[in-house]
Amino acid sequence: MTIPLAHFAPSAGGPALPQERRLVTAIPGPRSQELAARAAAAIAKPVTSTTMPVFAAAAGGGVLVDVDGNSFIDFGCGIAVTTVGNAAPAVVAAVQAQAASFTHTSFATTPYPGYIEVAERLAALTPGDFPKRSLLINSGAEAVENAVKIARRYTGRQAIVVFDHAFHGRTNLTMGMTAKSMPYKSGFGPFAPEIYRAPMSYPYRDGLDGPAAAARTISQIEAQVGGANVAAIVIEPIQGEGGFVVPAPGFLPALAAWCRDNGAVFVADEIQSGIARTGDMFACEHEGVVPDLVTVAKGLAGGLPLSGVTGRAEIMDAIHPGGLGGTYGGNPIACAAALAALDTIEREGLLERARQIGAILSERLTALRAADPRVGDVRGRGAMQAIELVKPGGIAPDPATTLAVADKARHEGLIVLNCGTYGNVLRLLPPLSISDALLHEGLDVLAGALAATR
Repeated sequence: MTIPLAHFAPSAGGPALPQERRLVTAIPGPRSQELAARAAAAIAKPVTSTTMPVFAAAAGGGVLVDVDGNSFIDFGCGIAVTTVGNAAPAVVAAVQAQAASFTHTSFATTPYPGYIEVAERLAALTPGDFPKRSLLINSGAEAVENAVKIARRYTGRQAIVVFDHAFHGRTNLTMGMTAKSMPYKSGFGPFAPEIYRAPMSYPYRDGLDGPAAAARTISQIEAQVGGANVAAIVIEPIQGEGGFVVPAPGFLPALAAWCRDNGAVFVADEIQSGIARTGDMFACEHEGVVPDLVTVAKGLAGGLPLSGVTGRAEIMDAIHPGGLGGTYGGNPIACAAALAALDTIEREGLLERARQIGAILSERLTALRAADPRVGDVRGRGAMQAIELVKPGGIAPDPATTLAVADKARHEGLIVLNCGTYGNVLRLLPPLSISDALLHEGLDVLAGALAATR
């Protein structure tokens, strides 16, 4: 059956959707199968879904309902985008009000208050007690590209240092900065020059503590690039697509200190890890790291496309007038959504909620690791956690089992995403609006999927 979208309209006090896992058809259901056939005929094959075989009709709280009426527990959040919950009431209301006023003018031609208000909020929320400026654009890749442009212009240098397992986007420049070839880079080169890759701290696989890992990385940078040539180090404080790799304590502070000593810009790519996801507003705050520039996107605007670069005023203002911007950058509707999302985080105490979710995830996932030798590592922070699956008896990646577990979980009503350089990591990104009961039920489904694939 097809469920009318109006049936799922959010109420003023929260999502109207029943907060339950409910399967009423085989997965995929008949309506999803019809839409899949239409998609195959109309949409370029490379952009079709490789995660869920169903089509969404509505989402809210901790669930997503498909066009056949099946209700899934959402551990994906649109890849960490709907952090405050899908169709969050305050975000919906703000979008409706702004759309009724005007939908677009372009800030470069006729500015509007919302852009300024988002920039002011980002200046207050990002680490560091110094004057800051912001640029608002549309996507995470755009944010990274602009951070690189700004760093190069400010320093007068060209070299950009990135890391093993990194993901920074799909544009030509950000593909060059991204580590994994398939599916992100293969066949799309040549890529932009002056990108240098350094070793990432990966405690599960390299066994190094933070200072030792940083010494290894810095030694390579100085030998192969030269400190005087580095415009910026660009790093995800917790890596996203690369496998939710959390660097060992001390790694990030050492790199930030090296940048200060060598006149390079330290860029924290917080596109997936930022905006309350980890229990801090930004993941780099966990160790007190103060970046020169921070890139944001995903969770910033409650599901609308908005990204930004925020950083030290003297760095951001080094660009000539007109050197940054874009037609849709900082769209007024997206800005209204961002302000409502940030208000929701503060009003509903979602930083603390992320930490509560993190405690539940850590306890349950650690128990899975103790019971199943294929769970090699549990890592992450707050509502951004993952398990790495390996072949028993070692640390050899096991992507086949990872895919099988994810597929089984999805057919049992749980949206879960895989990632990692080796394709062997299952990442959990529940919305901060999820209930404890639904969170535990989702983890039960995941445990059952692991057991079913032994």
